[in-house]
Amino acid sequence: MTTAALQTVLTVPERFRGPDGAANGGWIAGSMADALNGSRSAVEVTLHAPTPLETELRLEHVANSVSLSDGDRLLVEAIPVAEDLTAPKFVPFNDAARAEAGFAGRHGHAFPDCFACGLREPGDGLRVFPGPVEGTDLVAAGWRVPFTVADGDGVPASIMGAALDCVTGWAHFRPGESALLGRLAVQMHRRVHPGGAYSIVARATGREGRKLFGESAVYEVDGTLVAAARATWIAPR
Repeated sequence: MTTAALQTVLTVPERFRGPDGAANGGWIAGSMADALNGSRSAVEVTLHAPTPLETELRLEHVANSVSLSDGDRLLVEAIPVAEDLTAPKFVPFNDAARAEAGFAGRHGHAFPDCFACGLREPGDGLRVFPGPVEGTDLVAAGWRVPFTVADGDGVPASIMGAALDCVTGWAHFRPGESALLGRLAVQMHRRVHPGGAYSIVARATGREGRKLFGESAVYEVDGTLVAAARATWIAPR
């Protein structure tokens, strides 16, 4: 017996761009995770191709997966993950905020208009600027959540995905370096509230050829884990 597919439409507003002309990968990953289950279990999202902006895309639910397509072209697919994601260690908010002074993107940013880590105006982008935490293998940023990213229920999963995304790349990048997100597994444990202060932490977990691996987390000021992610990036040839 064939399972019927449930189809809806997703359009990514220009505001949520990452690389030029494409959606921020973390925003897409968070949106797909929310579409798949909307719960606290982990979801792995694979980005097969850049997601265009301001375009009606087909979001399709089949059995235990969700896919996003532009016509016949598969862009993204999401599947559940059985295990809980591991998270890098907590960094207190003040230490995370101080680490931002070392953000490599200030001295060379391949995608300065990125919604998550770009040098956008306050309240427009997330302005997550992770820098190295002294004496550790971590990068961190203090995230002051703008009210402009909230909806009636708080901060949506799409925004959380964006907050967890680029920080894993900056755990690897030096000024001017870049890569494209290939896969992001995300797990949301509790909601983030606009106006709140949170630590975003990441660490590089390895490299294999052009693939860069990292993990990230969002923490409340008391060290309570809010969300975690595991990323795979693809560096340019």
